[in-house]
Amino acid sequence: MRLAGRNALVTGATSNIGKAIATAFAAEGAHVIVAGRNKQRGDEVVGEIRTAGGRADFVAVDLDGSKAAANALAEEATRLLGGRIDILVNNAGAIDGTPTAETDEETFDLVYQVNVKSPYFLMAAVAPAMARARGGAVINLGSWVARLGIPVGAAYAASKGALETLTRAWSAEFGPAGVRVNAISPGVVYADPAPDQPGASMMTGTPHGGIGTPDAIANAAVFLAGDESAFIHAATLDVDGGRTGAAVIAG
Repeated sequence: MRLAGRNALVTGATSNIGKAIATAFAAEGAHVIVAGRNKQRGDEVVGEIRTAGGRADFVAVDLDGSKAAANALAEEATRLLGGRIDILVNNAGAIDGTPTAETDEETFDLVYQVNVKSPYFLMAAVAPAMARARGGAVINLGSWVARLGIPVGAAYAASKGALETLTRAWSAEFGPAGVRVNAISPGVVYADPAPDQPGASMMTGTPHGGIGTPDAIANAAVFLAGDESAFIHAATLDVDGGRTGAAVIAG
């Protein structure tokens, strides 16, 4: 129960990584807001958490990059959590894997609206209250492609690079007031780690040898949200099977 008594807001929490983080936080004692666009899936996640004895509520939101949407989510989450958000996880994301010349302006804007603008304005809505309370933890979800170039999805990679830069800037801005800001950089993960999943080949040649599961990211998030990581600020934790750190040469 490492997060007992704490309140958490997790965006994009109706599937994959976000769902795993929300479930893990609740299992560790946190009251969790499951935020996402799909009410049916959100209610299912909340139901699973409550059945397991945890506390959770769903908030439907389309994080379209607007300040209004971010403010509305922060306000409703704060209300449901009894007036306080202790942990914010910026997980909601838009993925695009097209080559540069094939990326249209609408897609580019969507990627930046969801991956950069929404976390920015949600941070603006949540972090000042954390600072006033002299405590809080923010976890941003980056990506290994922000630091290891691949020949597709340049806009997506750049957006995740921007979020990792914001992690460091926000740490400098809010850290002195007791708000720890860190990031997790996942590799390719699926709930079903079958080798034929899309993108699985990108984990070939890693020390791990294949794709991971969302639980691996959730375990890292619990660590960064808890007291064990009290001395960690402005860090990006690679949870990618070794993709960005080592290359395995086939014998």
